[in-house]
Amino acid sequence: MSLKIRLSRGGSKKRPYYRIVIADSRMPRDGRFIEKVGSYNPMLPKDAERVKLDLDKIKEWYGKGARPTDRVARFLHEADGETFKWEHGNNPQKAKPGAKAQERLAEKAEKEAEMKAAEEEAKAAAEAPAEEEAPAEEAAAEEAPAEEAAAEEASAEDAAEDEKKEG
Repeated sequence: MSLKIRLSRGGSKKRPYYRIVIADSRMPRDGRFIEKVGSYNPMLPKDAERVKLDLDKIKEWYGKGARPTDRVARFLHEADGETFKWEHGNNPQKAKPGAKAQERLAEKAEKEAEMKAAEEEAKAAAEAPAEEEAPAEEAAAEEAPAEEAAAEEASAEDAAEDEKKEG
């Protein structure tokens, strides 16, 4: 028989109250238990006595093989850190976004990279028109709309920066 030191919920709807009990791990959460060894009232303020434990009984059951759940282990560590050790679990997978969110982040990064590349091209085109002198008039005619668009983008960016400075 696998014994657990765990919480058993009581109280009314939206007004929880928990008993800390020794129970067979196969029993339901609020079902049959062996012994009550404490209580936890989350409705009380944090500076009040929210957790009440009978440490002597808990140590006795711990010696018999009962193991606390994570939440009860926290309570026991706070009450008697020398006897009961609890360490924060490390689950690096928990913080990772899901598959769809990762796809959206990748799309957003691609769009930002494209925008930066376009801005750099526009800046390069704005800085280098003196260097590139087209030998033929046709080449100059083809490049003119691109240069005008780049110049318009640059002036729009300058106007946006001026508004930010003023506001």
